[in-house]
Amino acid sequence: MGTVKQPWPLIAIVGPTACGKTALALRLAEEFDGEIVNYDSVQLYRGFDIGSGKLPLAERRAIPHHLLDVVSPEEVFTAGDYRRRATQVLEEIRRRGRLPILAGGTGLYLRALLDGLFPGPGRSAELRSRLQAMAKRRGREFVHRLLRRLDPRAAARIGCRDLAKVVRAAEVSVLTRQPISALQAQGREGLEGFHAIKIGFGPRRDRLYERINRRTEAMFAAGLMEETRRMLSHPDASSLKPLGALGYRQARAAILGEMTFAQAVQASQKATRHYAKRQMTWFRREQEVRWFAGFADDPAVQEEVLSWLEKNLRKGIPVAGSWLEARSAPGNPRT
Repeated sequence: MGTVKQPWPLIAIVGPTACGKTALALRLAEEFDGEIVNYDSVQLYRGFDIGSGKLPLAERRAIPHHLLDVVSPEEVFTAGDYRRRATQVLEEIRRRGRLPILAGGTGLYLRALLDGLFPGPGRSAELRSRLQAMAKRRGREFVHRLLRRLDPRAAARIGCRDLAKVVRAAEVSVLTRQPISALQAQGREGLEGFHAIKIGFGPRRDRLYERINRRTEAMFAAGLMEETRRMLSHPDASSLKPLGALGYRQARAAILGEMTFAQAVQASQKATRHYAKRQMTWFRREQEVRWFAGFADDPAVQEEVLSWLEKNLRKGIPVAGSWLEARSAPGNPRT
């Protein structure tokens, strides 16, 4: 019989955009000898920096950051791709004896990593291309009606406007000759060898919305329009998925003359506020999250988090306790 790996601790920071997750990840990495693993779907892409809120290299304090700038703009990158890449990164961090700290805002990617995905088939470029061509030629509604015939339950759950999910659901149903909803009900395999400690933040909505508004204005002032214009010059600009993300979508509309600069800023602020609300709904469904009030970059909140983490890392799982003792040993920078 082979030896069973004891679970290695990892910290997952959850909460809405602009709640200060990046600042807390840096603090925890410094305190606990950690490495930061991104789970934001846009920050994965090279060239999409300002609008995604990607931390500049000079501000990373020499702390290793993973899964930033790892995907070319024209590449398709799925939750399954993220899970495979992130699992490899976590194992490498574990071998170095350091603490992985997950920070980002794409709840689907975090759930795919920690809880696993349903056993679906890989992508079929040919079938996907045909479905996308149908949508372009006959409208999204046509492909959604096709999905309704293949899997009424999935069609009821996936909105007509979410073309990517409609195409994937139809693709899986055609390739497997089974409804995707039936496959999803078969269960998933979670992340093995790690024990996730989830900490979440839910600041007051009015204060969060004020911060979102200010951050959006700062992004446009920092050159979001120029960054978007540069990406629009890409040979495959029409197929670059990140150009449909928050901020980039509105900047693109302003560049194309569909709205004014001021309207683009206001539209981006409104869309980001709605996105933050959806994120909170998603993360509130996560199991075993220790929630903290306020913003994650508030020094007082950070001290509360550090105190709670030290206690729970010690008493949680055996390897976490011994790992933390090693971090606190004489000669360690923290002591």
